[in-house]
Amino acid sequence: MQSDSPAQIGIVGLGGIGHYHADLLADQPAADLVGGVDISGDARRAFSEKYNVSTYEQVGDLLDVADALFVTTPNRFHEEYTIDALEAGLDVLLEKPLAHTLESAERIVEAAHAAEGFCMVGFNNRFSAPVEVVKQYQADGRFGEFSHIEANYVRRRGIPGRGSWFTSKEVAGGGSLIDIGVHAIDLALYFLDFPTITEVSGTARSQFGTREDYAFVEMWGDDIGPQGFDVDDSVSAFIRTAKGQTISLDVAWAANRPTNDEFVLRGTEAGAKFDRSSHELTVYEDSKAGRDHLTDAEIETRASDTHKAEQRYFIDHIGSGTTPERNTVEEGLAVQRVIDAIYRSSEAGRAISLD
Repeated sequence: MQSDSPAQIGIVGLGGIGHYHADLLADQPAADLVGGVDISGDARRAFSEKYNVSTYEQVGDLLDVADALFVTTPNRFHEEYTIDALEAGLDVLLEKPLAHTLESAERIVEAAHAAEGFCMVGFNNRFSAPVEVVKQYQADGRFGEFSHIEANYVRRRGIPGRGSWFTSKEVAGGGSLIDIGVHAIDLALYFLDFPTITEVSGTARSQFGTREDYAFVEMWGDDIGPQGFDVDDSVSAFIRTAKGQTISLDVAWAANRPTNDEFVLRGTEAGAKFDRSSHELTVYEDSKAGRDHLTDAEIETRASDTHKAEQRYFIDHIGSGTTPERNTVEEGLAVQRVIDAIYRSSEAGRAISLD
């Protein structure tokens, strides 16, 4: 329902990303933070003191005072909180990935289809200015047809706290692939307009997280050690589409190589390279005008916070009472299916058909 009043936003999951969203909400004039939910008493107290809002142990208490929820919990708990909110008529911004398993993701989508409100998935990189430039150039026909995308999200050392929920398959659903690879897959599919995937071949490895002598310079969270580390720390995959387009995927929390956040897009009329971390964008073209020549155009854009832009888009749709066309649950499910297929391919040692 359209409304001129500020959207009343609650946050479920009061860890680091929950605090980050709360900080950004302070700059959103069309929204107010009204409360938070976490099972941890310490987390609730810290959040309440910092943001001067009520916090609760049970989500039902927050559903009574909020118009919408940001769900920023560990992956395993996405389903229960999201479905509770949707069934109560609230809108939901659900942090990526959609869920920890494909089956859980499918249940979220089913609930979203039946709900009065909407659910949007937190693929914030789509709101990067260079990505939006690429999409507009694509719509204008500048690239022709994309045929292949190299999607990279590789850290030299970047396991996010050994012993945390991120490194537990039961809670996270996977490791590097479902944590950061999900962004690489989503952007690649987004650039290809979410084509039909026909075949996925992948290998998931765990070569660093299980080592007692894992050497690193910095780590998000505490390093409890390799005990309980049962997820992948790198993944390589190849994806085919029904139209013959392909994606090569390289993802790692840790690898003995330089970091790489580049997306290389090959089109029939032009190509592009986008660096996700630096936001640098270069367009590659050729012409026979005058003399045969090649052109490399560096595109400069204004820096912006992608999470803040994502929030604004979500809040605008709450205010207008319309369903977002970007970051839909259907797109989140398509990404989840690729993740599931990569893991199944790695386990089977062969390509997986999705026909």
